[in-house]
Amino acid sequence: MAHQGHPVNVYTLPEFPTGGHEVVTGVDPTKLNHPWDVCMLGFITADILGVKVRGALAGREMVTLVRDYNSFWSNRYVIKVFNGMNVEVGYLDERASVVLARLMDAGLVWVEAIIPNYSMKADAKWRPVQIYVFAIREKVDEVYAKIIWGGLEIIRTEGSVEIVEMARQDEHDQRRLNGIARVVSDGAVVEVVETPREVVKTELFLHQKKALAWMVKTESWAGMPPFWVEQCDGSFVNEVMNVGVAHRPRALRGGILGDDSGMGKTLTLLSLIASDKCSYGGGSGSGSGSDVVEDGKEEFAIYQGKEPKRARGSRVVDKMRKRQRVVGELSNDGNALIDLVASRTTLVVSSTSVFSTWKEQLKKHTKPGKFSVYLYYKQRTKDPMELIKYDLVLTTYSLLASELESGSPVFQVPWWRVILDEAHLIKHSTPTQASAVLRLNARRRWLVTGTPLQNTTMDMYSFMSFLKYNPFTDKHSWKKTLLKPVDTSSEVTRLQAVMEAICLRRTKEQNILGLPRKIMKICSVDLSAEERQLYDQMEVEAKTAVQDYISSGTVRSHYIAVLGIVLRLRQTCTHMDLCPKVHIATLPCSNKEELSNNPELLKKMAAILDGSEELECPICLSAPNNIVITRCAHIYCQSCILRTLKRDRPRCPLCRHDLSESDIFSAPTEQSNAEIASSGESSRITALLKLLSEARDQDPTAKSVVFSQFRKMLILLEEPLKTAGFNVLRLDGSMIATKRAQVIKDFGVAAPNGRPTVLLASLRASSTGVDLAAANRVYLLEPWWNPEVDDQAINRVHLTGQTKDVTVVRIVARNSIEERILALQDQKRMAGPAVYKLNINDIRTLLSL
Repeated sequence: MAHQGHPVNVYTLPEFPTGGHEVVTGVDPTKLNHPWDVCMLGFITADILGVKVRGALAGREMVTLVRDYNSFWSNRYVIKVFNGMNVEVGYLDERASVVLARLMDAGLVWVEAIIPNYSMKADAKWRPVQIYVFAIREKVDEVYAKIIWGGLEIIRTEGSVEIVEMARQDEHDQRRLNGIARVVSDGAVVEVVETPREVVKTELFLHQKKALAWMVKTESWAGMPPFWVEQCDGSFVNEVMNVGVAHRPRALRGGILGDDSGMGKTLTLLSLIASDKCSYGGGSGSGSGSDVVEDGKEEFAIYQGKEPKRARGSRVVDKMRKRQRVVGELSNDGNALIDLVASRTTLVVSSTSVFSTWKEQLKKHTKPGKFSVYLYYKQRTKDPMELIKYDLVLTTYSLLASELESGSPVFQVPWWRVILDEAHLIKHSTPTQASAVLRLNARRRWLVTGTPLQNTTMDMYSFMSFLKYNPFTDKHSWKKTLLKPVDTSSEVTRLQAVMEAICLRRTKEQNILGLPRKIMKICSVDLSAEERQLYDQMEVEAKTAVQDYISSGTVRSHYIAVLGIVLRLRQTCTHMDLCPKVHIATLPCSNKEELSNNPELLKKMAAILDGSEELECPICLSAPNNIVITRCAHIYCQSCILRTLKRDRPRCPLCRHDLSESDIFSAPTEQSNAEIASSGESSRITALLKLLSEARDQDPTAKSVVFSQFRKMLILLEEPLKTAGFNVLRLDGSMIATKRAQVIKDFGVAAPNGRPTVLLASLRASSTGVDLAAANRVYLLEPWWNPEVDDQAINRVHLTGQTKDVTVVRIVARNSIEERILALQDQKRMAGPAVYKLNINDIRTLLSL
């Protein structure tokens, strides 16, 4: 035990700040431009005194050290201690707090603390603690000397490693997640559930039957959630977080289906709904035992807005509706919930691009008249009683967000099951969209995504919040505890242990599908003399501009301009007509200062520029025309939001903040289809025509998909391809859901007799949730630095149901930024999802600076 009376040598440091109670842990290496410049010196031992809460601290528990500047104690260097549930449990002994408080106040150190394993009386008023000390490399000697002068001993161990090694280990752990983030390995799953053939007409693959078995078992689980253990005194402790509760935790009936894209997750989910439907003998969402579609003439029943009278005429459904009542229990938004017994309806939330895919999958895989489906989209009911008459309700993330404050029936129904398709979208969504999905009431909750991790391990926090998986829904505890090793000798983090318990993930590399080969090729193209002259001129200007930003330290405030510069170089490689006459991109906004001071607005503008986000106006529920962004970082059509501003008290429809015309910023604009016309030859179009013609000569019935990030490029391609005799379809984000569905359906028809053989597809609008297995050739017109986006697009063709080898051709301009993008893709693929975002070092690489 430490002695409080140990002598302290006082040294001069800047005066400590004044103010209230706040967490101060010193310099945070994650906020530094170069986190590898921070080193761990070792740890010091100290005591937590004044422990009053019985059982408040457990061995191996991470604790938080909090500076208290308003303490009434004579010692002004007070450091309080909080446990994993943010409960104050005591304070640090004076010997350690005097030294550490001064270093923390001066911003010289970053500290983390952990309770070692110990054997003590439960009512002891003190606990030992190990405090790990980190410092910037150039300050290490100074910090070490001051700790020694202060009378503390710092213990150096083999664990005293530089932060760069910790970062590398974190990236390594994330790469390993693809292999371990599943409940059990595929080979170890013995139990399977057969296809519910009364409803589903498509036979499931073995891996789908195993997933179905896992989901059915999870939904019927009546025990405690993973990692909860009952204690002798009747309390319950979570072994991962080292926190306890008095009452038995509720069963976790849901999880994450994280199979690779193209492995048939939608069919598995339809089978889950059908299995559940068959088990209770119901034929409609109300559990009535009668199909809404009685004559079976339609493939399946879909109702949007006001449904046909015959669907409403089911006597059994009407009888059930009369028995339904509003009960006293309240929903998450305070509105009364419909009787929990009555609702057997599943709600599926998806992006707009995947919305139509669900309809097509229902038609393809289910028997006529067996599923009743309500499209909660443009025209929609306001009656929650209406929704629970159906087996399935489909809606979109944007629509949910737009109705968050409007008393929508979606938030009043206690859904039997809620499924978030393409669930990774909620990690990048607006706070309003995230709040909307969290407000949904459900007994069972599923997240479906082919990319459980994309950017950082914090991505998983939003998943835990939706699953209501306590105690992992506490953000502070998540950051502090979940990313730490289970023990000092283990490479497996707590996060990975949790993922193993709630996530099932299989990848195509496991070859469980028996898919045909995927053949990857690169087609290098020489730019024409005119294209080369323009490109070289722009690259010189780009290097000069970006180097100036780097030299002046203003890259962050000019990040949009930098992205614009990179974008223009990429566009010039693809087609000169994509690039505006002004060579170097200017900020696409009337107020640069406003952007630099608003990180959320900056992020949204960047997403538009680099094409990393699918856009939808939440007012008209279509791809926005004349995109504008509000000060609160929400995207609308210019005409839609201007109509909103004519109200007496205009507000943002999503977040309800007051809004005026001065709060609206213009985003980069696109030309209309009629305005787009090619002004000359393109080396890329010439190369593509040659490749497509060669493929047609080999097999006239073969179908091809041409992916481009730029919608304008797809339009520029249409005329040359038609002139060359190709039957062409186009699929992009400007189309409404029904139009997209029709294009996909038409493309799937066999090729002879004038049927379409080439699909021009937007990379973002078509990279998820779309079945393009009718094709067996893929052309990627331009590379992008995030390899996952390209992979997802390829997986739309190389997926379950594909019977032919798939050839993928990347078209790249020689001696250009595109070759460097391909190299960057390889680096990011090896480093893992934590580095998929573009950073300043990537910019240097792309511009050869």
